[in-house]
Amino acid sequence: MTVIAKLLLQPMHLSTNRSTHHERLLQNLLSTNFGDLDEPTLLLLRHRLEWVDVAGGVTLIEQDASGDALYMLVSGRMRAYRRDERDEQRLVRELARGQVFGEMSLLTGEPRAATVVATRDSVLVKLSRQSFDELDSLNPRVSAALTRQLMRRLFNRHPAPVHARPVTMGLLPISNGVDIAAFGRRLAEALMTFGRVHCVDSAAINAELQAQGLSLQQEGSEASRLVALLLDEMETNADFLILVGEDGPSAWTRRCIRHSDELLLVADAAQAPELHATERAGPLDRPPRSGVAEVLVLLHGPQRVAPGQVGQWLKRRPVADHVHVRLSDARDFQRLARLQSRHGVGLVFSGGGARGFAHLGVLQALHERGIPVDRVGGTSIGALMAALVAADQPPDQVTALARRAFARNPTSDINPLPIMSLIRGQRLNRVLSGALRELLGAHGAIEELWKSYFCVATNYTRAREEHLRSGPLLDALKSSIAIPGALPPVVRDRDLLCDGGTLNNFPVDVMRAQRGVGMVIGVDLGNSQVRQLDFEYMPPWWRLALDRLRPRARRRFKLPSLTAYLMNVTTLYSQSRRKASLADVDLYFNPVMSGVGMMQWNRFDKIVEQGYEHAQAVLSRAEPELLRRLESL
Repeated sequence: MTVIAKLLLQPMHLSTNRSTHHERLLQNLLSTNFGDLDEPTLLLLRHRLEWVDVAGGVTLIEQDASGDALYMLVSGRMRAYRRDERDEQRLVRELARGQVFGEMSLLTGEPRAATVVATRDSVLVKLSRQSFDELDSLNPRVSAALTRQLMRRLFNRHPAPVHARPVTMGLLPISNGVDIAAFGRRLAEALMTFGRVHCVDSAAINAELQAQGLSLQQEGSEASRLVALLLDEMETNADFLILVGEDGPSAWTRRCIRHSDELLLVADAAQAPELHATERAGPLDRPPRSGVAEVLVLLHGPQRVAPGQVGQWLKRRPVADHVHVRLSDARDFQRLARLQSRHGVGLVFSGGGARGFAHLGVLQALHERGIPVDRVGGTSIGALMAALVAADQPPDQVTALARRAFARNPTSDINPLPIMSLIRGQRLNRVLSGALRELLGAHGAIEELWKSYFCVATNYTRAREEHLRSGPLLDALKSSIAIPGALPPVVRDRDLLCDGGTLNNFPVDVMRAQRGVGMVIGVDLGNSQVRQLDFEYMPPWWRLALDRLRPRARRRFKLPSLTAYLMNVTTLYSQSRRKASLADVDLYFNPVMSGVGMMQWNRFDKIVEQGYEHAQAVLSRAEPELLRRLESL
């Protein structure tokens, strides 16, 4: 008997005309979300729930509207948007199967905090205020127990990731000659590490339909209903459902688009980045405001694509993200699987001048443990070290390259007329330029790096953080590293940019918000020790000058140098945010750079060694379960 035949024989429950698999899924979700409630209470709750169907692109809840119900997403996907102070809608988070939302409005009657839109056809259950009050009148202890459970969920729940894990992924070839079936098989194999995977194409669906005398081409007919039923059943019984689309806007391709939580647009990076027939057929046949995320997957052969080619692919399509996959490298499929399953590992490097060489020691220790890195980002010197990681070279080669690049002091070209900066920055520019040329063959663009990358700069013109994810890599690095007063700022899009450490020296929050990241590793070069002075007034200049003539160990006034003082003052606001950053880090490194100044570039090997030794010590005492999870990815 075929799968569809079995589905047709299944009884429908209650007066809601729901299939068995939806009822079974709801029962599992109730147990997961309200497992602390006893069986009679769960049964009373179940009989007060109403089924709600929402088509893709339809708004379920409007921000500021009166709230009178909570919802649980049984199948499908939704997005929550919130209007900001400029009255622009921004994505708050995605809602995946099993998530409960709207509790606060049910309990307090407060207006809705966000607008919720279905990104695809979705099935929910609703508990209205009227039904909640009926529960209270039937048995006050039942409603009290439910209220306690809802409040516990509200106050104990961890912040949900912005980008929820997709269950159903559609694979669409958007350039000629892409073997989408082979790509789907390799992705499915990589995803099996994280759960049950079902990969299906049009041939498999047609085989099921033909047993009923139907065909995929009969859109709008009984075939369409049965296909939807079949896909729902497959989705219920899998952690990941992969829909392998066809080369063109066929009926099956349109079905894949409508039914997917995310769409992977798979392209040959070496081909011309023109819009494919599937893309030209419309906005991928989605209803307005559906907001289904599109991820561009660029496939690479043995030859690297020409500079600027990746930017052209991205310029022609408004994708949410892009991922590079080298067909000869199984690690890239594993990285894609981690990102799609939301198990990606993000590595964050902080600023800290020459102390930033310690990042390379930590990187080596992580590599020896087999801990992968899928996304990387940083600030100031951390931005440069992160770019070296994103180029995906072995750690020993990266360290050797950095050693050669910093063989000469990059900040010794003092400006004779310091109008904007004490240092001219020409030597640093040569260091950065030479390192990127050796690493990439050209200066390159951020989007061309093998691993997803960002760096943080401060937009002086607009008084805000700037997260640089695309454009010329050299300019981005110069922006992020331009310490105010010490190095010249950079002009980008007619705005003046300077060192990102001014506002966010340890950008863990930026990494945590990146798509696909499940765990964050942070290397923080900030000083966590409080060192109070042993004198009560500031001495005159001549006493300070005489004191500086003594050996460092015998100095009376333990004060920073003028350069260190100015550089550290610029990061004081960032330091005040460290506590919040630490709460978002899964594995934290804070190397103690004893006796290392921010401008001591000549101590490269010693600083790398200190970073490595610190990382080994942290890893040796880290929680075993955390290490097991990281090493198994």
